[in-house]
Amino acid sequence: MRSMLVTGAAGFIGANFVRYVREQHPDDKIIVVDALTYAGNRHNLDGVLDDQCQLMHADINDTDYMKQLLRDHKINTIVHFAAESHVDRSITGPDAFIEANIMGTYSLLKAARQVWQIEEQAPEDHRFHHVSTDEVYGTLSMQDPAFTEETAYAPNSPYSASKASSDFLVRSYHHTYGMQVTTSNCSNNYGPYHFPEKLIPLVILNVLYGKALPIYGDGKNIRDWLYVEDHALGIDLVLQKGRVGETYNIGGCNEWTNIDIVNLICSLIDKRFETSQDLRNTYPECPASQGEASNSLITYVTDRAGHDFRYAIDTHKIQSELGYEPKVTFEVGIEKTLDWYLENSDWWQAVLDGSYRAEELSKAG
Repeated sequence: MRSMLVTGAAGFIGANFVRYVREQHPDDKIIVVDALTYAGNRHNLDGVLDDQCQLMHADINDTDYMKQLLRDHKINTIVHFAAESHVDRSITGPDAFIEANIMGTYSLLKAARQVWQIEEQAPEDHRFHHVSTDEVYGTLSMQDPAFTEETAYAPNSPYSASKASSDFLVRSYHHTYGMQVTTSNCSNNYGPYHFPEKLIPLVILNVLYGKALPIYGDGKNIRDWLYVEDHALGIDLVLQKGRVGETYNIGGCNEWTNIDIVNLICSLIDKRFETSQDLRNTYPECPASQGEASNSLITYVTDRAGHDFRYAIDTHKIQSELGYEPKVTFEVGIEKTLDWYLENSDWWQAVLDGSYRAEELSKAG
């Protein structure tokens, strides 16, 4: 049985990982640490919090508190999701990314080394797993092969640069201090609880309310999309069977241009509305409620600074070493994601109007 500390697990990917672990490894004890900033939402963990899975409202930069949690709960496994992750926000306000992604990771490593190694309160098979991104590798052309674990780092935004820095810190604590670490670099995730500023949920919600769908440049930028539960599966395999000190790329092997993703979602929404009077009544501003195509909302806007053209992940290493295979096809995953947003309007309405934040701050106070 593991006693696991999961940082940032009130966010999108972290919350889905916790749900996965609760289902697959019900005997594991989980301590969730989240600062509950704008993208952290305790309701992402509804139904899983209990004596075996507890949420602590805290900042990982509070090193003394992190050390105390490691001691009190006899933590032997850390899975580190906590990060600022939105590229546009990193361009307009990079300070938060340096503080959270670099300094936060350093704080957590420092706490783990103090408790696990200096105080010797960890078993030999302790693990610090660091969750990173494919964006640290930079950008690809159409002709380039997909990113491998040997691809040189070439981050192009303050976000990706901060994640690259954190990757190197984790690596250094293994090579310098012998800490048992692993790192995973994943492609774009999608699925339930995705914060509405990201592409797929943004498109869904804007279409429902008849709002413009802003597409950067010509919309031809390419991303590799990974269903979030398959990401959780990949991390679980790395924790169980991954080699200490190694990096594993976790991808969906599923490349789409941004404009094609948007058109697909619009088409799926149009089909849902064709057969549902309830949807037409609930969302009268949606073009599909008026017999129009949802992709009529597409508008092209000036490309953002330093916009990477293409990301693609080569998953050969994790497949050959750990037996990883994504279980959810994109055709199934995107349908499941759309259905989740249509069925969970209470969740995203609270996010859009900020009421969940008022509740978080009230509980924090």
